[in-house]
Amino acid sequence: MMKPSFAYRLPSRLRFSRKFWAVATAFAGSLGFLLFQGGKLALMLFVMMTILSVYLLLGQWSGIKRTQGVRTLSGGDYGSLLPAGSSLGITIQLQIPGIWPIPYLFIKDRLYHKSGRELTFEATVVPDWWRRAEWEYRTPAMRRGRYTFGQTECVTEDVFGLFEHKGSLELPQSIAVLPQTVPIREWQQYNQMIKGTSHHSSTTRAVRETTQINGVREYIYGDRLSRIHWNATAKTGTWKSKEFERESLPKSYLILDRAGQAYGDPDQFELAVSVAASLFQYGSERGLALGLVSTGADDVYFEPKTGQALYQAAQQHFIDVEADGAHDIRHVLKTKVHQLVPGSFVTLISPMSGEPMLQVLAWLKQQQMNPCHLWIGAARGKEGWVKDLHARGIPCYAVRQLSELPGLLGGRKG
Repeated sequence: MMKPSFAYRLPSRLRFSRKFWAVATAFAGSLGFLLFQGGKLALMLFVMMTILSVYLLLGQWSGIKRTQGVRTLSGGDYGSLLPAGSSLGITIQLQIPGIWPIPYLFIKDRLYHKSGRELTFEATVVPDWWRRAEWEYRTPAMRRGRYTFGQTECVTEDVFGLFEHKGSLELPQSIAVLPQTVPIREWQQYNQMIKGTSHHSSTTRAVRETTQINGVREYIYGDRLSRIHWNATAKTGTWKSKEFERESLPKSYLILDRAGQAYGDPDQFELAVSVAASLFQYGSERGLALGLVSTGADDVYFEPKTGQALYQAAQQHFIDVEADGAHDIRHVLKTKVHQLVPGSFVTLISPMSGEPMLQVLAWLKQQQMNPCHLWIGAARGKEGWVKDLHARGIPCYAVRQLSELPGLLGGRKG
């Protein structure tokens, strides 16, 4: 069995390196020149090559592999929720141990979206005398979903640029990005259907409550002493009041169409998710009992309730939801009909129109529901579908952009 050669035992980064063999040859040549020729010139040349070779050799212990660092996020703390479209500021502080001179440091940071898309950020920084370096950068506008940071790579070279030394460190952090939402002041047709034309949406705060506790809310000046939630107040240090279930409003359901074949492009589904999230935000602000039916690769059903607990659960769902459903919205509704309460207001958020959607809406009316269609990504010049449903007594809104939603729900026709 042959013994491993000297080249095989070398560090992997130097193995078969032309630059290494060039330096080794130059050192051997200077040594031979000193031995066979002698003299001050040969001695000076040999000393210079020795110093250079020692310097290059010590680069293997530059400390770059033991780099330590901290990543700080601005615009949101670790694991916080960010709105879609926002940009996140990131600061990385590094400390490189050792004494080997580091002229500069090349840093690469990676951010992975749950879909597999990768964002790469690169920069070159110069460490200070204490071998500390700091790098600040900002991400582009972030899309909905969950992000995780990968390895942070650090690369440096010697002052001659001959050999490269690499290191990496793990700084695990995650970011959750919520769908984009728009504030809705009033849903006029919803109020008319639920409460009657003589009531205004602001009256929903004055409806009679049950004795069933549904959560905890911030203390409002004037709350009775019996309504104070003492345990939550003691834990948080701020006044908290009990949130009770309201009984006078009919239940409402949002049906998010997740059929993959229904959407022409990803942006259309993002619009549907943003519309659903905006409606949940509207319902949470006004104490409406909203439920959610969202069936795709997972089957999500939220019973209509009020309070922050349901709203936060819906937010978490909207972060991860995808158009991965194999069945159309009619099949989904038929499997959920036993869970829908007759007389409820059912809002279908879907890009579908025409006869298939008309059959779904007619079937809901047969089940004694009050359907409404939010037509996602409606093509311009095809408002006939909206007028047709209005003629049948079914509210319909053609939502082409999220910014149009408040105006449409407030009474302006789409």
